Amino acid sequence: MITLKSEREIKGMAASGAVIAGVHRGLRDIIKPGISSWVIEEFANDYIEKQGAKASEKGFEGYKYATCVCVNDEVAHAVPRKNLILKEGDIVTVDMTVNLDGYESDSCWTYAVGEIAPELQKLMDDTRKALYLGIDQAVVGNRLGDIGHAIQQYTEVENSYGDVRELIGHGIQPTMHEQPNVPSYGEAGKGLRLKEGMTITIEPMVILGGTWHIKSKEVPGEDWEYYVSADGTPCAQYEHTIAITKDGPKILTSQDPEMDAKYLL
Repeated sequence: MITLKSEREIKGMAASGAVIAGVHRGLRDIIKPGISSWVIEEFANDYIEKQGAKASEKGFEGYKYATCVCVNDEVAHAVPRKNLILKEGDIVTVDMTVNLDGYESDSCWTYAVGEIAPELQKLMDDTRKALYLGIDQAVVGNRLGDIGHAIQQYTEVENSYGDVRELIGHGIQPTMHEQPNVPSYGEAGKGLRLKEGMTITIEPMVILGGTWHIKSKEVPGEDWEYYVSADGTPCAQYEHTIAITKDGPKILTSQDPEMDAKYLL
């Protein structure tokens, strides 16, 4: 079932989203060569708790942590690890979901660790641009396929990346995963029609080497499975929670009010 949110509910989700945005802004200074990915988990967990919020991923389907932390070819659902030390030239993706006063928000961002190769910087820039191309299609009357088509056209057709199929965006609120499914690929003019009050995540995962295939791996010592690119090349991901309104798509997890001015409530 898809629920349409009221203005009050959307404002509550934006307050939750502001907590996530604060974590991501703080990580810009935290992430550097020589730290373990566990430092990211500690910072995020501490920040979320100090805002009076909860990390929704903790306890969800057996997951133990506030964040998912993926490095280089890791695509999604990797756990933060004390023995994984970030190196100069890595890229690291941090995904988290927050609940504040009953309102959910979800956002993911990819960071450079020190100086990175130009092709990795381009991957990051292009993946973030693809996210915003998708957001621009999230208007009343469009269809889900319009979002996915805009992303796929840019990532795969124009830039020859791989656009992951098996992991996709989703509806959000009152729980972290709701209907509808929101793929980052698709056919323009196809799929569910978008309505005012829908709240969704858009989250392209883009693989440098051109494959969209992923494969699973087990976390040593834990009953947990995560995903890596099938070709072993790096992956970037960017995600915002958005509301579909009569005034266009509104980003509820914005980190940059100046850049996102036209997308804010």
